[in-house]
Amino acid sequence: MATLSEELSWRPACTPEMLQCRATLFRTVREFFGQQKYLEVDTPVLSRDVVADAHLHPIHACSDGTPLFLQTSPEAFMKRLLAAGCGSLFQIAHAFRADEQGRLHTPEFTLVEWYGVDTYWMNQMEVTEQLVRFSAGQFNGQFTSALTADAFARTTWQAAFRRHLDVDALSATTEELRRLAEATTAPGSSIPRQRDDVLNLLMAEHVEPQLGTDCPEFLTDYPASQAALAQISSDDPRVSLRFELYINGVEICNGYQELTNPDELRDREQAENQRRREHGHEQLPGARRLHKAMEHGLPDCSGVALGFDRLLMVLCGADSLAQVIPFPLDRA
Repeated sequence: MATLSEELSWRPACTPEMLQCRATLFRTVREFFGQQKYLEVDTPVLSRDVVADAHLHPIHACSDGTPLFLQTSPEAFMKRLLAAGCGSLFQIAHAFRADEQGRLHTPEFTLVEWYGVDTYWMNQMEVTEQLVRFSAGQFNGQFTSALTADAFARTTWQAAFRRHLDVDALSATTEELRRLAEATTAPGSSIPRQRDDVLNLLMAEHVEPQLGTDCPEFLTDYPASQAALAQISSDDPRVSLRFELYINGVEICNGYQELTNPDELRDREQAENQRRREHGHEQLPGARRLHKAMEHGLPDCSGVALGFDRLLMVLCGADSLAQVIPFPLDRA
């Protein structure tokens, strides 16, 4: 006889009311970017290429013996459109990342991703704030912190570590950071050897939960070693032109002044694959067609990837992604 959970597993995890909220947010995002004159696009989720990232693990697929990847974001395809002269773009897309499961993670999720041609990363923080406020206005004021704050807070990554851990994480040595991690994490915890891994541990344990608790907070100027595909600051080469938005300790989006140099892209993908080797992960082919597009010429642009499901979760006061997704993995 089937168990109760099996009997009910056909049902959606979220309520019909939440499905109405999802539909409202879909309409709101499209209305907002329509007002901004961004072109909506729809790109594939399957490709032979995949952007190499040390911490993002793509899901494999295969067709007629050809190995393929479900895309971790629509970034490479959208930048190819930018290089082809399509102008500022946005997309609401499904993205896929292996080994991600929990209150704030799921292997398949929805992203809102956009790129503004001839815009600067600071401009995109303003666009992000406007989008969140515009969306909050459709949910009967439930998201009071965004509606009542005069402006979203802006804090540098370095200042956040100083505030919450009393350390200058840009200047501290790796051993100093490891000692700090040993002193502030649970006894017996495994402390990573690599600098960025230690920083990520400290961030997750002590900094992230405190971000955006009074009002939505942008964290800016991430270390150059964590630039991903963002440009490095010409004023301080220790940091990158990258930001994230946090609300009540939840990361909502990730934004860059986008890298446009194809040689630098190759160097970074090689570095990311080296980090993957050090962690025992598979090597990834990289985004070869994106290289070609950048050689042709990627316009100056800044871009943002925003977690649609996470924003909906915050707007509706939900506790987990499972409450705002119709069929999370355990019911898919």
